Formats: sequence, C-alpha cells, structure tokens
Amino acid sequence: MADHPTSNITLPHRRLKLDTLVRLRWLAVGGQTAALLVVHVGLGYPTPAGPAFAMVALSAWFNIFLKIRSPSAMRLSERAAALQLAYDILQMSGLLFLTGGLGNPFAFLLMAPVMVSATGLSARYTVVLGILATVCASVLAVLHLPLPWPVGDDFSLPVVYSVGIWIALVSTLGFMATYAFRVAEEARQLADALAATELVLAREQHLNALDGLATAAAHELGTPLATIYLVAKELSGELEDGDPHTEDLALIHSQAERCRGILRQLTSLSSEADRTYQRMPVSQLLEDVIDPHRGTGVAIHATRSGSGSEPVGTRNAAIRYGLGNLLENAVDFAKTRVDVSASWDDTALSISIMDDGPGFSDNILGKIGDPYLSIRGGKSPQRGTGGGLGLGIFIAKTLLERTGAKLSLDNLAPPRTGAHIRVSWPRKAFEHDSTVDEAPFSAHNGKNARLTQAATDDSSGPQVDA
Repeated sequence: MADHPTSNITLPHRRLKLDTLVRLRWLAVGGQTAALLVVHVGLGYPTPAGPAFAMVALSAWFNIFLKIRSPSAMRLSERAAALQLAYDILQMSGLLFLTGGLGNPFAFLLMAPVMVSATGLSARYTVVLGILATVCASVLAVLHLPLPWPVGDDFSLPVVYSVGIWIALVSTLGFMATYAFRVAEEARQLADALAATELVLAREQHLNALDGLATAAAHELGTPLATIYLVAKELSGELEDGDPHTEDLALIHSQAERCRGILRQLTSLSSEADRTYQRMPVSQLLEDVIDPHRGTGVAIHATRSGSGSEPVGTRNAAIRYGLGNLLENAVDFAKTRVDVSASWDDTALSISIMDDGPGFSDNILGKIGDPYLSIRGGKSPQRGTGGGLGLGIFIAKTLLERTGAKLSLDNLAPPRTGAHIRVSWPRKAFEHDSTVDEAPFSAHNGKNARLTQAATDDSSGPQVDA
C-alpha cells in the first residue's frame, strides 16, 4: 500500500497538440491583418505596409508548412512547442518594431506565447520564453520605427511613460505567467494523481475479481474431472484382488475426490449466497487492515465499542486499501505504538488511527489531502528511507470519500504527540451498498460478473459424478 505502485504514473508534459498552436497562429494572422488594414487603409496612416504584411504572410506560410508536413493531431515535444512559441514572440516583436514599439497598444500581445507555454509546458521552457519576451520588450523600448499617426502630427511618448510601459509589461508578464503556470500545474498534478488512484483501484478490483475467475475455472474443470473420477471408479471395480494397479487407481480416485472438494470451495467463494464472504463486520475489517503490519516493531492496539449491533458492510477493496494506507503511514512514523479504534451507534460509524510519532507539520496541516504532498517527510528512519510521491494520503482520501466517508486529519492535543486520523461513515452508507463506482473497469468486471453468474446459476456446483 505504499506509493511505489504509482511511482511511474506522472505524465510527461507532451500535452500541446500541433493543431492547437496552428489554430492560435491563424487567429493571430487574422487579427494582425485586420489591424494593419484598418490603420493603413481605413485610417490612412502611413505604415510600412510591405514589410508588415510580409511578416504576417510569413506566419501564414509557416502554418501551411506545418499542416502539410505533420498531422494536426500530433503531440509536440516540449522543445518543438517552445521553438514555435519563440517564433511567435519574434514575429510579434518584428511587427511592433515596424509599428511603434511599446507605444503600440497591441504590445501586450507579447505575453500571449508565454501564457500558452505556462499552461502547457514545463517551468524551464516557460522561463526561457519569458526571458526572450523580456529581451524583445527591452529592445522595442528604445529601438523601433515611429507609431503610425496622421500626416503632419508628430507623436512621441515621454521617456518616463515609455519606461512605465516597459515595467508594466515585464511585471504583468511575470505575474501572469506564474499564475497561469501554477493553476495549470495543479490541474496536471490532480489529473496525474487521479490516474494513480484509478490504477490502484483497478488493481484492487482485479484482486477481488479473482474469485469470479476461480469459479469459472471450477465450472470448466468439472467435466474432465468427472471423466477421470468415473473411469477410475469403474476400473477399480474390474480389477482382481492383488492386482498391482489397484493402489494406483485408488490414488487416482482419492485425488479426484480431493479435486472435487477444492472445486466446490472455489465455486462457493464467489457465490452471492455466501454471506460470510460477501459481508464483513467492522471487527473483521480492522483485522484485515492491521494484519499486514504486524511484526513491524510497532505495537498496534485495536479496540471496538458502540451501542447496538456491530455494523456489517460489503467487502470493499476501496475501504480496505484506504484504511490500510492510513495505517501504514501511522506505522511508518510511530515511535512504539499505534491505536486503532472503531466506535458506532445507530446512525454513524467512526474509525480512528492514532500514533505516538511527531505528528503532522503545522505548515502543511491545512493542505493534507492534496496530491504530491509529502505530509511528514517520507519514511521514518526506523523503517527505511526515502519518501514517495506523496500520493498515499490523496489516494486513501479519494477512495474513502467515494464510499461516503469523511476524513479528518489532525494532531493529538498536548501533552500527547502524534497524528490523529478519523474516518467516519453514516451507518446506512457503510452497511448498504458502499461499493465504489467501477465505471472505469466495467468492461473487465462485466465479463467476470457474467462468468460468476454462469457458475453460481449451477446450484449443484462442479459435479464430477456421471
């Protein structure tokens, strides 16, 4: 239940499609063309139209080249995407150089490629593109052609105002790029963590589905085993006393009988009528969760108390995995003892896990449950080194909340030290259908369900007699 099963789930940053950048560039070509036509033709301002339209045409031809050379659905590498965005910055800088530099009202469009990088590329490439945009803005602040203006009027910005525009542009560039990158990075982390959660749950559901496969195997093996059993029985009756093959046939008969018993057990394992297997009381749930952590050098004490009958829920891989992950975290950081307690009444069930370790750090206590947050610095020195991806608590929280549980994490009140994790369910949610939504695995589990149903419909089990 450690983080290592999902250690390779983080997705690379190859997220930008070629078609996305091409479409954005077509939008820029259209806007730039419209602006030049309005200024040069509509307003009649003197403009270096030839070089300006040539730069716009260059972007159009670049798009056509990319569409012909590569499929639109191709996902670009970070380097290829960054090179295209760098071209967009340089092309926009060239247009601004021809049309007034930072005095041009469209100068803030220099930020657009950097914003795209912040949402789709890594921090390294975003910083590089940000530096390129800053250098271009600095050059444009002092080196540019005059702003298109009516003939006879001399328009020039005061030096202080030009410096203010440069400062505003660079400051906005840094702030907006950082903001966009953080929002996009959190979305990426959440998507990757949810993918890890689904992967873990798929593995747990796969283990639960093995009983259905075992039933199917028992059903298929019933016929050949029946033949072996019958032939051995008939041959043993035809042999004379003292025949040397008598013992061999007796051995075959006994082993066939043993196989028949094993197949009966496999069939009953996934039978809906086997309520002992399908249902699990809280006491058994605690034992299943605690058992893998015995012998770790930490004493684990389990207590149960409540009013009324003990809650009995459905065997649920999500609950076992979630509670097991929380208990593993407590065992990793406990000094000598972990207390696991379950309490219930007529309306609710609560399971608490308390350890005598250092507890959660105050600066991350409010962030617990976020993906990729190492809540207590990795494994404890007593039981290994090296943390993980910080997905353990996130996966446990996600899985348990899907079953209707509420998770609260806090530290024990002084003078005691350690963490206190409390998981609570409405009693009806725990005792009735607390199965996690298995939609992502419906194709796989649907087949197992049909196999299980086919096996359980045979009320006689895997009969081997003729």
